[in-house]
Amino acid sequence: MIQYPNINPVILHVTDTLQIRWYGVMYLIGFAASWLVLRFRTKRLPGWETTDRLNDLLFYTALGVILGGRIGYMLFYALPDWLSSPADIFKIWQGGMSFHGGLLGVIFSTWLFSRRYHEAFWTIGDIIAPAIPLGLLTGRIGNFINGELWGRITDVPWAMVFPHAGPNPRHPSQLYAVLLEGVLLFVILWIYSAKPRKTGAVSGMFLLGYGCIRIFEEFFRQPDPQYGYLAFGWLTMGQLLCLPMILFGLYLMCCYSRKSKTSFQDSKA
Repeated sequence: MIQYPNINPVILHVTDTLQIRWYGVMYLIGFAASWLVLRFRTKRLPGWETTDRLNDLLFYTALGVILGGRIGYMLFYALPDWLSSPADIFKIWQGGMSFHGGLLGVIFSTWLFSRRYHEAFWTIGDIIAPAIPLGLLTGRIGNFINGELWGRITDVPWAMVFPHAGPNPRHPSQLYAVLLEGVLLFVILWIYSAKPRKTGAVSGMFLLGYGCIRIFEEFFRQPDPQYGYLAFGWLTMGQLLCLPMILFGLYLMCCYSRKSKTSFQDSKA
């Protein structure tokens, strides 16, 4: 068993009510890393020579991540708590962000951005997709520091006892997500997007890759207590929400891209 580091989630107490927390800092690091990747991918594209359009894109997507992630969490995982205490939606510093809600938020913000700049929606989606795993990576580190989203009870040598999860050693599922959702998915998308692809194919690969990885991860992660297992003694809410992602990702890669124009990579070839 490995000792959980038990890092103080609060970096600095500014006042009694204002705190700087690792969870928020990880989001900022993720946005900064994504900006660097997006700058590399867009600097030779027409209309993207300066950073003005990129800065707007990051602003739109950041709003989508934060608002969609929080609203999605309250809808998918904490609706009774939200109804009894509506102000809880603003307590982001306590954790509680839904990836699937954040994804819907990014889809909506990308649609707004594409309308403003008269770009094809899936072209912008293909630009964004390879940078998303960097945000997932830093966000999962924030989950680990917060001691939340821990794994199931296990006896593997690298198990940890989390401070709010009882005395039993558990899978450090947040670190699994760092490696799989963050590192592995980033490498897959970076390699896949390096060659010219039809419009929507890179977005489809992201949806397919994340959906498959998340379903695998859920076998090691403790299911959400408000739902437990939905069926078969193993199906979780996270897995269920990933099924539409996988199907739509396959559609984008195998069907939609066949009848669409080549994506932005061709303009760089």
